[in-house]
Amino acid sequence: MHSKTYRTPGAASAGGVRDAFKVSAWVIFASMMGFGSLAWVSGLTLGVSMVSSGAIWGLPGQIAFAELYATGAPVLAIVLAVSLANVRFLPMIVAMMPLFGEGVKNRAWHYVLAQLASVNTWAAAMRVCPHLPHELRAPYYVGFSIVCLLSGLAGTATGFVLAVELPPVVTLSLVFLNPVYFTIVFADVRHRSGVIALLIGAVGGPLFYQVSTDWGLLATGGIGGALAYLVDRILRRRHG
Repeated sequence: MHSKTYRTPGAASAGGVRDAFKVSAWVIFASMMGFGSLAWVSGLTLGVSMVSSGAIWGLPGQIAFAELYATGAPVLAIVLAVSLANVRFLPMIVAMMPLFGEGVKNRAWHYVLAQLASVNTWAAAMRVCPHLPHELRAPYYVGFSIVCLLSGLAGTATGFVLAVELPPVVTLSLVFLNPVYFTIVFADVRHRSGVIALLIGAVGGPLFYQVSTDWGLLATGGIGGALAYLVDRILRRRHG
């Protein structure tokens, strides 16, 4: 469908902008309002909050940054915590970048595309880009990602300003909209391995969190993902 609709890079970019405004941009805006409120509570300035949203561009890392800043943690500890929180992007980027290999010859631009990646933009790229011609994939992704990034910055500023007006329970709870939306997106996956991974994550996540609040998320992703892969391979051998 998308390959028939978009005839030029400009049209693909505009299509990415339109798709972002359907749901993703609004979910990111609301989620970043929650981070903006948390940043205000943590004592960050508006400028630092905005820079952290654009540079870190991942709520777990941003939350770690704000909370550690509030406790007066040393800079090295903050950098390590943010890096560990965002290490989950590594396998996502490795899976996504081959989509742009033939359409983006200049490898330096791959770093720009990787920096624009978030859970939402990655999910959109993995769902839409395989159905587009190679030369239209990067324009679509950039259009989609820029809207999401600007929405995140606007949400951060809005949440920061409104933090003094709204109850903290309201603004801080908005942080959870993003993972909920991501779960809904992947509930529609057609690959059996994705469905298995989603189910294992839903069950295993809370259990691993009870074992370790620091490593629960990483353990869920690593163990759950590996288990989903093995289960899918066993089922494929037995039933095809």
